[in-house]
Order: sequence, then C-alpha cells, then structure tokens
Amino acid sequence: MGIFGRKSDETDTTSAPAAVNPDLAALTGDYTIDPAHTTLGFTARHAMVTNVKGKFLDFTGTLHLDGTDPAKSTASLDVKMDSIDTGSPDRDGHLKSADFFKTDEFPTMTFRSTSAESLGGDDYRITGDLEILGTTKPITIDLEFNGAAKDPFGNERVGFEGKAEILRSEFGLTWNAALETGGVLVSEKIKLNFDISAIKSA
Repeated sequence: MGIFGRKSDETDTTSAPAAVNPDLAALTGDYTIDPAHTTLGFTARHAMVTNVKGKFLDFTGTLHLDGTDPAKSTASLDVKMDSIDTGSPDRDGHLKSADFFKTDEFPTMTFRSTSAESLGGDDYRITGDLEILGTTKPITIDLEFNGAAKDPFGNERVGFEGKAEILRSEFGLTWNAALETGGVLVSEKIKLNFDISAIKSA
C-alpha cells in the first residue's frame, strides 16, 4: 500500500514511466490505524430487495508505507468479531452465533498483506490473506489515497478509502433461508468498504 503521485489533469502522451513526486517520499514510514476515525464496513443484500450495512467497532491495524516503492508497503489488521454492529441487537446476536461467525470459537478476523502496487494517480491495489472462521483466502482491495495532513495535536495522518468483495461461502458462512417468492434471505456476495485514517508512529 504505497503513496505516490497525485492524478494529473493533463494526459501523458509519452511512453516514459511517471516520476514519483519527491515530496511524497517524506510519508514513508510506519503508521497505526486510528479506530476513532476509521470505519471498517460491509454491505449484504437482504431478502433480495434491500441492503443491510454493518461495521466492526473494535480493531487494531498497522501500515508500512513506502513513498517511492509501492511493492515495499504492507498492511496488517486484526478485528474483534464480537464488535459487529448492524444497528439491530437481535441481528448482531445472530451474526455472532454458530449460524455465522461463531465468535466464541473464532473471536478474531485477520488480514495480512502479501503484495501492493500503484495503479496510477491516487489509485492503489493491495492483495493479502483474509482469515475468517479459521479459513484463509486471498483478497484484493482497491484503494484511493485521500491525502496527508498534520492534525491540531501534531499527529501526521494519511487517509485511504477502499473496497473489495468476497463470497461468504468460501469462508464457511453458508447459513441462509429460502424465500417463498424465490431467492434467499442473505446474499452470497458481501461488499467490504474501508475509510482509513492512520497516524505515523515511526
């Protein structure tokens, strides 16, 4: 997960690779994800007609950003599954149960990056291993760099927005219920979304 040149308003008609903005090299370093200003969310289709959105409230994560070489950037995330919040205590309880996340047996969901690349402009892609219910599968996350700033408390921050999709059955999340009108209660495809703020630690 690297930080590189901003998008240009002009079309590059040459075949030479884009130069890295030297100012961005100063952002290279280790960062800690700030849970108070970060959202780890998901969306599932419910009853074939509407979307239910949720998020996780308890998590920790770190980033290593390389402002000159995207391949050297990394990310790590640990999420407490008991912190799931969809706005409905009954639904949250069901999601924590043996029908879904089995949080007593599998309390943590993890992500560990394996590669990162620049797609050009502010767009990046990070690939890694996502573990849910003891099952690990590769996942690709598309990211947009939102910028960097020093907050009023002197913290150096960077921000990213990201999205990905998974098939929940690949992680053993197979519970469902058939609808009388056809279809199922919970979609197979789950959309993941990230709004990340991270503070430089070194």
